[in-house]
Amino acid sequence: MVPFSILDLSPVPDGGTVRQSFESSARMAQKAEEFGYNRFWLAEHHGMPGIASAATAVVIGHVGAATKRIRIGSGGIMLPNHSPLVIAEQFGTLEALFPGRVDLGLGRAPGTDMRTAQALRRNLDAGAQSFPNDVVELQQLLGAPIENQAILAVPGMNTNVPIWLLGSSLYSAQLAAMLGLPYAFASHFAPDSLLDAIDIYRSRFTPSAVLDKPYVMVGVMGSVAATDEEAQYHFTSAQQQFVNLRRNVRGQFPRPVKDMESFWSPMEKLTVEHTLRYAVVGSQKTAEAKLTGFLAETQADEVIISMPIHDIEARLTSVELFAGLGNFLSAAA
Repeated sequence: MVPFSILDLSPVPDGGTVRQSFESSARMAQKAEEFGYNRFWLAEHHGMPGIASAATAVVIGHVGAATKRIRIGSGGIMLPNHSPLVIAEQFGTLEALFPGRVDLGLGRAPGTDMRTAQALRRNLDAGAQSFPNDVVELQQLLGAPIENQAILAVPGMNTNVPIWLLGSSLYSAQLAAMLGLPYAFASHFAPDSLLDAIDIYRSRFTPSAVLDKPYVMVGVMGSVAATDEEAQYHFTSAQQQFVNLRRNVRGQFPRPVKDMESFWSPMEKLTVEHTLRYAVVGSQKTAEAKLTGFLAETQADEVIISMPIHDIEARLTSVELFAGLGNFLSAAA
């Protein structure tokens, strides 16, 4: 059975508040725990009125306090936005609060526009170029201190919080393989390099002290409901959001609409449908067929699902119905 996990962005729905978003994330994590999901990760984004997970470590602590067993973590922390020491202290703190449950997924994209990234990083070039060294430094800060180590992460040292590398291109696949780390590919919004990245990661993987063989997690967007029509209706919120990103329209997470044809242009439709081509949308029967094909193509070790659904009750229903696919897929195997 391939484990299922959830990627959440604490969406701020049109007409809602940030506080409500955090309450919904906690409810979603509790539902995921109830139905046997493996992890509940949150992603770092900045300057987006429809996403509330900018202070990612703080929100992880919030969902950690609302749950008991499910792994919690980042998918991911955009490491060039921060010093490794700050992240080591934050995740060392989380590990002390929620021992044995914390993951640290790392990315190198800004998670925002360039002006906001500059406000976060101050030096954009240095942040991107130093990513491999920053990952290694972070590993050391979370591990056992060496003799005469000048800088200590307190909390952080000796926690050995598991580090994942996240990517949407071939770069992180090569680095994850070289360092012997688990790898997650952002195929839920960047599908084009998925198979090449997986192949590079697996073929070049070097065993490490933390991982003896490759471990690949792949991302999908999902909306599962009682019928194909209802699931597609809820998924129009995500489709609108991607159109709005391309139009540089910033706003809260859109309400679903009954007719996307009147919203997007033919070119926008083509682009968004290409971007979201791995999305699993429909009834359980439809979703099962789509997910079975995706897993056959990728041979992934784990699937992480983003469920961009405006209504929290519909989102919770999707979490429950998606969990049922794991039973179907397990029986089929």
